[in-house]
Amino acid sequence: MLVQRLGAPSDFDPLLERVRDARIVMIGEATHGSYDYYRLREQLTRRLIAEQGFDFVAVEGDWPDCDRVHRSVVGAPGGAADPLTALERFERWPTWMWANAEVARFCRWLRAWNLDRAEGGRAGFHGLDVYSLWESMQAIFDYLGEEDPASLEAAQEAYRCFEPYGKQVEEYGMASRFVSARCEEEVVRLLARTREQAAADGPDRFAAWQNAEVVAGAERYYRAMVGGGPESWNVRDVHMADTLDRLLDRYGPDARGVVWAHNTHVGDARATEMAADGMVNIGQLARERHGRDAVALIGLGSWRGTVVAAPRWGSPAETMAVPPARDGSLEHRLHELMPDRAVLVFGGPDEPDWVTGEVDHRAIGVVYDPSFESWGNYVPTRLGERYDAFLWCDETTALHPLPALVTPGEMETYPAGV
Repeated sequence: MLVQRLGAPSDFDPLLERVRDARIVMIGEATHGSYDYYRLREQLTRRLIAEQGFDFVAVEGDWPDCDRVHRSVVGAPGGAADPLTALERFERWPTWMWANAEVARFCRWLRAWNLDRAEGGRAGFHGLDVYSLWESMQAIFDYLGEEDPASLEAAQEAYRCFEPYGKQVEEYGMASRFVSARCEEEVVRLLARTREQAAADGPDRFAAWQNAEVVAGAERYYRAMVGGGPESWNVRDVHMADTLDRLLDRYGPDARGVVWAHNTHVGDARATEMAADGMVNIGQLARERHGRDAVALIGLGSWRGTVVAAPRWGSPAETMAVPPARDGSLEHRLHELMPDRAVLVFGGPDEPDWVTGEVDHRAIGVVYDPSFESWGNYVPTRLGERYDAFLWCDETTALHPLPALVTPGEMETYPAGV
């Protein structure tokens, strides 16, 4: 194991050498609301794009919202001149995950970097997630109305199937348990038509195809969600892994992508108790599909600090204190052993037992109650198997959300809001 104190962007050099041949680099976070995680992830991603030629960033966010950001950062026709404008349009709770000053700074850098390059060499920004059923449906209507009015009927049939449930698509999932309320057939027809259209080249055609995949994934997700258990989690992570693969195909045979998501999605599920519960995640799926040498998984963690989170689902965000990690946890050991900030690159002989053995590793979602620290908020983890490297911040501070109009978000699965 290699340990490098972090103080400047150049201190990432040992980690960059480790991921030099990777096609996919996934960078996690132990919370969705800590400034330091976003800042370190930004610094590392800038170097991956500028020095190693990575082609896109794909985040744990909705495709339509992130597509507006993408159009801005690549300078596409109709895209916002300032990515901040696109980020301010994020409305789905929890908006602060992506509509924050830290992401805005990165996206402004990415736009400036892109505009110095030819269109074919610009790095994109995309969403992987499955929740945007209505937004994706509307995007399909807009596309088909302009490009393929003959296919509009398939989209309208899918819309009419969901329409009785309004925007509360959780009710669709509940109804599908008791009556014949499945919209699967209409969604499959819609997906088939947009896949045919996407066979032709063009970013708008690809975006329409991806929006149809979101509609199909959302239908499966909401149907699975009401049944409980790991199925809805797996539907979501398989959808994100499939979206990542489509992006790699879209960008070309030598394409390379960076993923930003929570540690619980990034770190290989097989190195945690998630596997025993029948759960998979995008880190595991990427290793299985592309080979371990082609995938680098990077976790993040801290001992204490402050975080933006909410006390319950859908409630306003607050800045909360994150207490010192409990005794015996990974974070407690790193607090005792490491400098304030460090990068750990795993591999090699004689690694310590807290790398090779099982240790509790903190995971904080968008819903957080610090009083649970004595018995919850931790995932038993074999660190060296779950990640290829780890970024350590002894103390973190809360990130800086942008002002946003908030609409309710869909319930996410275990752990709370990741």
